[in-house]
Amino acid sequence: MSSNPVAETVASLMPRARQELTELVAFKSVADFAQFPKGESEAAANWVADALRAEGFQDVALLDTPDGTQSVYGYLPGPEGAKTVLLYAHYDVQPPLDEAAWLSPPFELTERDGRWYGRGAADCKGGVIMHLLALRALKANGGVPVHVKVIAEGSEEQGTGGLERYAEQHPELLTANTIVIGDAGNFRVGLPTVTSTLRGMTMVRVQMDTLEGNLHSGQFGGAAPDALAALIRVLDSLRAEDGSTTVDGLTADAEWDGLRYEDGQFRKDAKVLDGVGLIGSGTVADRIWARPAVTVLGIDCPPVVGATPSVQASARALISLRVPPGVDAVEATKLLRAHIEAHTPWGARVDVEQVGQGQAFRADTSSPAYEAMAAAMAVAYPGQEMQYAGQGGSIPLCNTLASLYPDAEILLIGLSEPEAQIHAVNESVSPQELERLSVAEALFLRNYAGS
Repeated sequence: MSSNPVAETVASLMPRARQELTELVAFKSVADFAQFPKGESEAAANWVADALRAEGFQDVALLDTPDGTQSVYGYLPGPEGAKTVLLYAHYDVQPPLDEAAWLSPPFELTERDGRWYGRGAADCKGGVIMHLLALRALKANGGVPVHVKVIAEGSEEQGTGGLERYAEQHPELLTANTIVIGDAGNFRVGLPTVTSTLRGMTMVRVQMDTLEGNLHSGQFGGAAPDALAALIRVLDSLRAEDGSTTVDGLTADAEWDGLRYEDGQFRKDAKVLDGVGLIGSGTVADRIWARPAVTVLGIDCPPVVGATPSVQASARALISLRVPPGVDAVEATKLLRAHIEAHTPWGARVDVEQVGQGQAFRADTSSPAYEAMAAAMAVAYPGQEMQYAGQGGSIPLCNTLASLYPDAEILLIGLSEPEAQIHAVNESVSPQELERLSVAEALFLRNYAGS
């Protein structure tokens, strides 16, 4: 990184950043209180609030959002007449999954092979630290030249929409000229990237019922309608022979015109087993950024161990449908529901319950904020030019903010590059990425203030 005072300050702050991320990762802040104590999330929220107060933020508050979680808000006033920038991250995390599969405890930040491992290290507790580093670097080098609002969400991973509903009820709270969402990631380590599109998402729970109770598969099998078999038929109908998503009436042929994603690189990033083919058609970028994708997230049926020779009376599945920009998530949900009902065999009783939904997002990349970020990233990543990528994941808050503040510019950056393995076991963050992106964000705020 080329020598400049902001970069030197951030470099000097990295040991402190590691200590703070260690503290923050230690909170088991999974916003599913059936799995993890609510007190863990509340303690993490208080940690963030205390950190903001220590940096001189005013009006720091724990916002009780309608989904029963807390988002942390703070306001740092800048020079009179300055622009306002909202910095977003979330402190809640995904469950650790199989803790035995972690090479180090999921809630203990552990350095290994030059990366820091721990649940939330990249997604998105590292994003909280990134914002703090950027602001500290500016304060040490002439001051923060804009008004800054910080919002740290408490239930992003659950998709329960608490902050979205709160923002709609209090639209004045998060008003800003530009919004930096620190919950995306570079296309790969060392390649500065802004995410210009996000897929939306809908999630449904499908209940299939055929019998009053399970039956002996020898006595009744062959004529008695099997709820699990009916569910399998429906789930299979959601994919074409090549694995492409097929929901009746849903367009699935859009093309991505930005950054290329080579098949070999994707296979490596996704850790596809040798000999196993990729699914779908078109380029990888088409498939993961521009087209819908259905995933069966879970099935309730008897486990193999302990199963009895029975025809199943009931079965359930949780299905996610990622929705590309240009497709309305509400309409996609209707199409998915209609498809499931139309493809349910044998007159089985089917109930489709929507359990989550968020709209897709497309940014205006021609805005002054994007020019300011491109210049900042060129300094933070010498010799590299800022790239535009899509992201297959969903951040429903983006669309809420875009609709509430249509004149605000929205940029998505962050620490969740492919090696981070977010949402999987052994999630990690690159400290070099944390350092460079903190420098980029600080320089962006300075560039943007003068634009």
